[in-house]
Amino acid sequence: MHMDLTQGTIKEHIVKLAIPSVVGYFFHTLFNVTDTYFAGLISTEALSALSLSASVFFMILAIGIGMSEALSSLVGNALGEKDIKKAQHTTLNGLLFALLLSIFLSVVGILTLPLLVEALGDPSYAKETYEYIHIIIYGIIFFIASFFLNALLNATGDTKSFRNVLIFTAILNIFLDYVFIHYFNLGVKGIALATILAEVITMLYLFYKVRKSVLWSGFLALEYDFTLIKRLLKNGFPPSVNMFMMAFGMYIITYFVAPFGKEAVAAFGIGMRIEQLFLMPVVGLNVATLAIVAQNNGAKTYERIEPTMKMAIKYGWIISTLGVTSFLLFGEFFASLMTTDALVIEQTALYLRVAGLASYGFVIIFIYIAMLQGIEKPAVILPVSIYRQVAAPILLLSLLSYYDFSLVWVWIALNAIIFSSAIFLWLYGEKKLKLLA
Repeated sequence: MHMDLTQGTIKEHIVKLAIPSVVGYFFHTLFNVTDTYFAGLISTEALSALSLSASVFFMILAIGIGMSEALSSLVGNALGEKDIKKAQHTTLNGLLFALLLSIFLSVVGILTLPLLVEALGDPSYAKETYEYIHIIIYGIIFFIASFFLNALLNATGDTKSFRNVLIFTAILNIFLDYVFIHYFNLGVKGIALATILAEVITMLYLFYKVRKSVLWSGFLALEYDFTLIKRLLKNGFPPSVNMFMMAFGMYIITYFVAPFGKEAVAAFGIGMRIEQLFLMPVVGLNVATLAIVAQNNGAKTYERIEPTMKMAIKYGWIISTLGVTSFLLFGEFFASLMTTDALVIEQTALYLRVAGLASYGFVIIFIYIAMLQGIEKPAVILPVSIYRQVAAPILLLSLLSYYDFSLVWVWIALNAIIFSSAIFLWLYGEKKLKLLA
């Protein structure tokens, strides 16, 4: 069975879908925070290596994340049409596509990795970066498979399975990090190995849950559908580029932060992970919005879409207020949990107090992107992404660098970019909603 999101109370659906997602992504972020904590025990260079590696690796994974969201939309629309055969057909072709995409991204990652790392021109933590990411890069297939399998479960209304496995692997990761670092003395390589092992477990568990769902008809039922693959590519390209640009944007920011020193790079990495903990509820709202909108778009119950949007944004802004207040009051405390380096703690607190304000803009961006994907109108995501992640940061941060502005202005500039993107998506999304009515 799957959850029918075309009937019933919207508030109840949002809560049922978002809360498991929030818990799951919280533990996923806790997983990353654990890695950051153990890297801090090794050295500041190890912390910087994880910060750089995160932006580089996420650029490669971003394509898979975006494509998996497109698959969730297509399957959700099929379920909304009450066409189970179509949903099963889409599922099998989506999994085949995931396999081919994994192979392609693995090759691209191996070929481009040296260029991306060396472009920053800071050899002080290059060794640690290579030690970590060389192991991670060969596990791409496990990450991509997990994204696609979770996207399928989300389309059915199942956000609990991902939550369950993320809780388990987050706890397992603490044990594995400790063992690999303290007993086997593997350094950042141990952190990478722990991550790969946890991702294999995640993939196997999610595959088991998909096989138990209404979407599974068996591999023998696969009928290759080139038209469907093209539709998946068409719908997945804008969100994939959006996710890629998010990762590339992290890389660009790291590039402009690097001249301020390895402590600033480490602080940026720590600050992002702490910020992600408070953004987890917004990610949960994004997942819930996409699932609800997709099914109702397929069922042509368009009148349920706008109330879904308003409720998700309301909840998102309440959560943002709690996060911003926490950053203002406890910035240094949060940072001190990750490192004992006084300068890194100071720089992290600065990042949280300034960049944390952007969470209000992120709520609008996440919710309206989910809505546009759900109604299969994601084209605008591409130009907005290019503006938000690449064009505007390069322009503004280059100007700040040229005139020798302090680091705080980097975070202020990023806030301005995020809020301007949010306003545009809000205006554009409202226009598209009116056309559905």
